[in-house]
Amino acid sequence: MPASADVCPGCGATVAAKDNFCELCGRQLAAAQVSADSTVAVTCRGCGSSAWTADGYCEQCGHKAPAGRDHVEIDLGVVAGVTDRGRRHHRNEDAMALLCTQTRAGPVALAVVCDGVSTSHRPDEASLTAAEEALRVLTAEVRVGTSSLDAVTTATNAAQRAVGDLAQESDDAPATTIVCACVTADTVTIGWVGDSRAYWLPADDLGARLLTRDDSVGAELVAVGMLTEAEVAGSSHEHVLTRWLGADAEHSEPHSASFEPHGLGAVLLCSDGLWNYQPSASGLAELMPSTALANLAEAAAQLVEFALDRGGEDNITAVLASFPPNGTPSPPQR
Repeated sequence: MPASADVCPGCGATVAAKDNFCELCGRQLAAAQVSADSTVAVTCRGCGSSAWTADGYCEQCGHKAPAGRDHVEIDLGVVAGVTDRGRRHHRNEDAMALLCTQTRAGPVALAVVCDGVSTSHRPDEASLTAAEEALRVLTAEVRVGTSSLDAVTTATNAAQRAVGDLAQESDDAPATTIVCACVTADTVTIGWVGDSRAYWLPADDLGARLLTRDDSVGAELVAVGMLTEAEVAGSSHEHVLTRWLGADAEHSEPHSASFEPHGLGAVLLCSDGLWNYQPSASGLAELMPSTALANLAEAAAQLVEFALDRGGEDNITAVLASFPPNGTPSPPQR
């Protein structure tokens, strides 16, 4: 079988890596979900009712229902996410893209979270463009057998080009951060640029850790020992980006990291609208319900609700991918 081919998990027929459906049995091979529009009805923030009129107003108190990208929930089983406009912003400039696909090595969960830079032009367009393009390329790379580290790097570079192409003039340079994950049966691989984060949250609550390092002035000051993390937290340095995706970004290779967890757990991808309120990995692990791995969508919703309860001053996105994506860890390599 050529290297660019794969097999349909439904019937075993040979399919091309770029195929979305099996020509023999019609099975959908890669069902990507992107936060381009609302996908679920949510409870009203005014009164908690879930009853909406046909024209989108709460039947109890009259509040307008979230529209467009204001609030989107995606549940693919082994990967799920929630993104919300928050309480202070007039639009949601975060975006997420999720997919579960089958490769010859087994199931793979893929996820991308992007946070548009509010001080740039069209940040909402930048984040959605980056998320869509990164997931498209990441899926293609994984399905042809590219290593996870190379796949996340290629996908992030593709997102950089796509966001750069949005620029129309020298003073019109949409920008966004990005963090993406590729979760296989034995490895978690992360790629990122900016200050959107990835965390490892083990099922036993032992060994939770931050997997990324922010591209920010604050993180650089901590790295050289000029300030402590406590001193940076809440300071003017914390969210001043040093790297991002966009036409005005200085190009350099995106960050990437890979590790092999020793047990069950979840990978959390999030924008700073969540980690602003709880930056520590152990603190985020404590917020996870005991049923998190059985219901990732509910757990992601609870994380977003936590940020909303704390003030919701920024857009909020939380995506959770289970490790391993089939629920059974691979035996350790010796």
